[in-house]
Amino acid sequence: MSSIDIVVPNLPESVADATVAVWHKKSGDTVKQDDILLEIETDKIMLEIPAPNTGILESISEQEGSTVVSGQILGRLNIDHIVSQKDTKKIFQDQKSITSVASQEHILTRDNKNHNILTPSIRKLMTEHNLQLTNIQGSGIKGRLTRQDIESHIHSEKKLHYTNQQNNENVAHHHIQNTKNDRKETRIVMNRLRKKISERLLAVTKTTAMLTTFNEVNMQPIIKLRKKYGELFEKRYGITLGIMSFYVKAVLEGLRHFPEINASIDGEEIVYYHYFDISIAVSTVRGLITPVLRDIDTLSMSDIEKNIKSLAEKGRDGKLTIEELSGGNFTITNGGVFGSLMSTPIINPPQSAILGMHAIKDRPIAQDGQIVILPMMYLALSYDHRLIDGKDSVRFLVYIKELLEDPTRLFLEI
Repeated sequence: MSSIDIVVPNLPESVADATVAVWHKKSGDTVKQDDILLEIETDKIMLEIPAPNTGILESISEQEGSTVVSGQILGRLNIDHIVSQKDTKKIFQDQKSITSVASQEHILTRDNKNHNILTPSIRKLMTEHNLQLTNIQGSGIKGRLTRQDIESHIHSEKKLHYTNQQNNENVAHHHIQNTKNDRKETRIVMNRLRKKISERLLAVTKTTAMLTTFNEVNMQPIIKLRKKYGELFEKRYGITLGIMSFYVKAVLEGLRHFPEINASIDGEEIVYYHYFDISIAVSTVRGLITPVLRDIDTLSMSDIEKNIKSLAEKGRDGKLTIEELSGGNFTITNGGVFGSLMSTPIINPPQSAILGMHAIKDRPIAQDGQIVILPMMYLALSYDHRLIDGKDSVRFLVYIKELLEDPTRLFLEI
């Protein structure tokens, strides 16, 4: 009998090891090529390990909770071509599923007077994912199913599966203790991401001379610009004009004018970056992650908005790759989406600075000798004082403020 090893994929240099989070198959199960066998958890993301071939899962070498490294054997897959009884049953089930879909198609065609005829691509998609027509709402003419309906349904199912999986993992680690007074405590083992976040935050306080400087920005010019051109922008580019793209552009100009902020300390050396990769903080069910927008100097406003949306969706669905989470020269975090009025963000090492955005609030402001009500936002810049002098940090933040209050300068790059 011929077998092949199921191994841990090559992990980046920044990731030393991983933990076997959950096996989706058990020994003796028949699997198809690219079926997800298990998931392993690094301190950054969850990685899915697909079946390298069609066969039977012969054995599992590393159980859930085991720590593994690159290239380590996780199990073995029997790829012998002899069809076992289990294979025969699976083939029969697949054929039955195809027959069921064909039957449903016939019923829909008959009942809806040919308005719901399934195209070959939709029929193939439904067969591959074992979908039932009765579970999907059509959005086409007279309720006709479209490819977008199928793909949206698949995406929703995957998102629900991921959320349930995370909940199940947490429940599996719950340990409830009862006292004689019937008072309860719940203990949950930290996942690797939460452990890593804890270690990194603690390391920042011990290894950097972190300070924070504050300022505030009048958001009215950007609000007016979005109100005036937002609808046209969305029609043209198919994406909403948010405020993050303005901040990314402002940070880009700031890093160009203050190269010591686009730098980091490596031992006894200072590394100056001549490219502009910005980390964007995204909150997920597993914790805070910082996917990276790369080469922002080459991106338009619409490109920035699309990339941020894509990274945020991938983060929530657990689909970010290690490459998308690696690197970054500077971080932007927006606590304002949760209602934060002011905070002191912690540096994302080995970076030297992080910009914190906060909630936009109407406040009375003195302007040209008059008291006016304006939509204001507090900004916070935390920086490593070992590398960045106080005057440079203040000038950088003031420059960001000036650009945002006169956004025309962003497009003129002045």
